[in-house]
Amino acid sequence: MDYIQIISTEDGSHSLLNTALHETYHSKHGALRESRHVFIDAGLNFFVSENRGKIVRVLEVGFGTGLNAMLSLVHVKNENYQMYYESWERNPLPVEIVELLNYGKLLDDSMGFNAIHRAPWGLEERINSSFILKKVHGDITRDALSPSFFDIIYYDAFAPDKQPDMWTMDVLKRVTDTLSLGGLLVTYCAKGQVKRDLASLGLLVETLPGPPGKREMTRASRII
Repeated sequence: MDYIQIISTEDGSHSLLNTALHETYHSKHGALRESRHVFIDAGLNFFVSENRGKIVRVLEVGFGTGLNAMLSLVHVKNENYQMYYESWERNPLPVEIVELLNYGKLLDDSMGFNAIHRAPWGLEERINSSFILKKVHGDITRDALSPSFFDIIYYDAFAPDKQPDMWTMDVLKRVTDTLSLGGLLVTYCAKGQVKRDLASLGLLVETLPGPPGKREMTRASRII
């Protein structure tokens, strides 16, 4: 993947630049800050505060660098619930790029970061006593998904202008059909058309303050 370059973001954490798409995997204003704000705080923490269950089921669209999975792993260690984390990726990164990322060091859990990336694709892997990971090397726009199964969707595809096939009404419906009642989708994207499409699918759509460098983000909840 000679079109992928490692870059440093403002909070000291790495991200990747896809030179073919002219798009970064995370915000240049801070990869860790962005992922915590959008997926952990507005997604995971919000859901858990409203729902006290023994297991939280997460679907991630876009495994990428594994940062969202890593943050979720670190977060759930000190909580009293289990997490099943299923992450889909069409184009997994080569190991030589992954080994250079600094998330394990910054989060003081290099063993956890390595375990996430060494987990086999297509199989459930217990990373620790609280966290089960299943990485899927597949295409979420066409492969079979589990209906009404997930509590939270981390929608972390590239932006609509860079990867438009991931933001069509058909794909959004396929993905949101996997939400259980009371489940929610969170994404950094606050594009008006995306929010209108989510609302037309029967979700309650909220526009929330975005992470540093971005004014807004989106949370959408399955209420019926």
